[in-house]
Amino acid sequence: CGALDGAPAVLLLRTRDLFSLPFPLTTPVVTSVSIQAALRGWRLLLLPAAFPLAPRPPPSPHEQWRAQRSLDERRRALLDLFGLKLEVLPDGERRWHGCAKDTPRCFGTVRAQTPEYLLAGRWTPPCCLRWLRATARHVLAQLEAAGVRHWLEGGTLLGAVRTGDIIPWDYDVDVGLYLDDVPKCRWLAAVVATGRPVEDPEGFLWEKASEGDFFRVHFSRANRLHVDLWPFFARRGGLMTKRTWLGHAQDVEFPERFVRPLGAVGFAGVLAKAPNDPRAFLEFKFGPGAIERPEYPNPGVRRLAQDVPN
Repeated sequence: CGALDGAPAVLLLRTRDLFSLPFPLTTPVVTSVSIQAALRGWRLLLLPAAFPLAPRPPPSPHEQWRAQRSLDERRRALLDLFGLKLEVLPDGERRWHGCAKDTPRCFGTVRAQTPEYLLAGRWTPPCCLRWLRATARHVLAQLEAAGVRHWLEGGTLLGAVRTGDIIPWDYDVDVGLYLDDVPKCRWLAAVVATGRPVEDPEGFLWEKASEGDFFRVHFSRANRLHVDLWPFFARRGGLMTKRTWLGHAQDVEFPERFVRPLGAVGFAGVLAKAPNDPRAFLEFKFGPGAIERPEYPNPGVRRLAQDVPN
C-alpha cells in the first residue's frame, strides 16, 4: 500500500504475531509488515494521525529528492527480497520488478521438469508469463505467415483448453509442426543451414535445441524463456512420430487424424492452431480427465495438491 510509505505510523500488534513473519523488521517496516500481513489475510485499521510530529523546518527541494530516492530504493529492495514481480498502484498503474528482454529470466535451470519456484510453493512469476505469451504469439505468427502446419502441444494445449492461456505454473510453450514444413520458415531454415542460432529483427533467438532434433525460440539472447518446436512426421499406419523423445507425458505417437484437418483454440490473446478434437487429443496423451484434473509436470517431485487443496 503506497499510502503507508514514509507516513508516521504506530503499529499495534502482538509480539508473537510480528515475529512470526518471515521478515519482521525489514525496512521500510510499515510497508514490509503491511505486505506480509496482507498475504496472511490480516486486516489493517488506519486511524487518523494521533501522534503529531515535532515541528521541523520545511525540507529543501534537494532534501525532498534525496528522501524520495532513498524511499524508492528501499521499497525496490523490499520487493526484491519478497520476490514480488508486479506492483499495482492505487491509480491502476503497473510497475514491473521482474525480468525483461535484456535480463535473465526469474528462475534458473529446470531440474526433473520442476522449476525452482514450484519447490518454493510458488507459480510462474507474472513477468515470465508475460514474456512467454509474447514469445508464443511471435512464433505462432511467424509459422502461420510461412504456411507451416503447426498446433499447440501437450501442457500448452491443456492450458489453452482450460483457460485460454498458459498454465499458471508452466515454464515454456510447446508447439508441434510438420517436419516437411521446416524449410518454409526462414528462421528455422537458416538454423538448419548454418547450424547456429539466428536472431530475428524483433530480438527473438531461434536455435536447434541441444537435447535433440527439435527447435527452440527464446525471448532474447539474455532471457531464455522459450517456445519448443517439435517436428513430427507421419509413418506407416498414419501415426505421427518424431525423432527425439524426452520422456515427458506428451511424448507419444498419435494418429494423424488429430491434425488433419487442424482446428483452432483461443490462446494467450490470439486464435492458435490446435488438434481438431483437443479433448480427445489430450486424453489420448495424458489419460481420461486430463482437462479437469491437471497436474504438475513431475508429480514425483511436487504435486499440485500440495499447493491447491481439494
